[in-house]
Amino acid sequence: MQTDAPVVWLLTDNKPGHRNQLKGIGNRLRVRAGAALHWIDATEQRVPLWRALLGIAPVMDASLPHPALIIGAGTSTHRLLLALRRTARAKTVVLMKPSFPMGWADAVILPEHDGVTSDKRLLTTQGVINSITPLARITEKPEALVLIGGPSPHFEWDDSVVFDQLSQLIADYPTWRWTISSSRRTPPRLAERLEELDSLRVSVVDPKRTHEDWLAHQLSASGAVWVTPDSMSMVCEAATSGVPTGLFQLPPKSGSRVAKGIDLLVERGRVACWSDHTNVMDHSPGEKPRLWEADRAAQWLIRLFLSRGKS
Repeated sequence: MQTDAPVVWLLTDNKPGHRNQLKGIGNRLRVRAGAALHWIDATEQRVPLWRALLGIAPVMDASLPHPALIIGAGTSTHRLLLALRRTARAKTVVLMKPSFPMGWADAVILPEHDGVTSDKRLLTTQGVINSITPLARITEKPEALVLIGGPSPHFEWDDSVVFDQLSQLIADYPTWRWTISSSRRTPPRLAERLEELDSLRVSVVDPKRTHEDWLAHQLSASGAVWVTPDSMSMVCEAATSGVPTGLFQLPPKSGSRVAKGIDLLVERGRVACWSDHTNVMDHSPGEKPRLWEADRAAQWLIRLFLSRGKS
């Protein structure tokens, strides 16, 4: 049995990917445990190294209720998280591989491609946690979504390769409508070429003009989604939605853990590689296990810390 309305502090560095992870797990803690969520901007808290090492909390906003869980995502949150680790009856949780010894936090949640084995206080996830909710039903309308990233440390980026693969898809499936969104990492020259595709059946969206829930709404209206593999976050958001997801083909860089994680998602049938594009576009509803790592992580934290009798 769970405690009544546990308070959860979410420590953010305001980077979109990290905030998305916190939002995903926070939302599921709210739904499953009735958690009251409080966002704290760690970049506004200057924490000296000595406070972090000794676990001496800085002065916090007096209006904040006492937390049961303190969750941080992003290196810039780590000093504050460590400084708060001796807060009475509060448990600290770090998302992604921390910059400090993992034993310094009460729990760690990180993707399996980091190569760390799960144990009682460590949970590994398929890909990265995100705020997308799996769809109960995938639309049968021929609407496709395309998410274009940009150069990254994990794949050899090539504007022409991405553009040519996208152009082939649009040509091969003339009855489909396409919505294309670039990102802040998309090279300007490629963004300009994408704009030239705008037509009656191709809509090109400026990512600067989208709202926070745009992706969730767009996925719910899509029968297929194509993503460049450079962003694990984008890939996992698409896969979590349950919409058939395909990846553009780019060569992985040697030794990239993210590229290894992408390969694991392909092997498990969570996403499809470029050579399997017919399986993405054939619109068959196929049954497959749901991927919802934010929900799984929230349930794990509830069992670990928020059930009565847990310390």
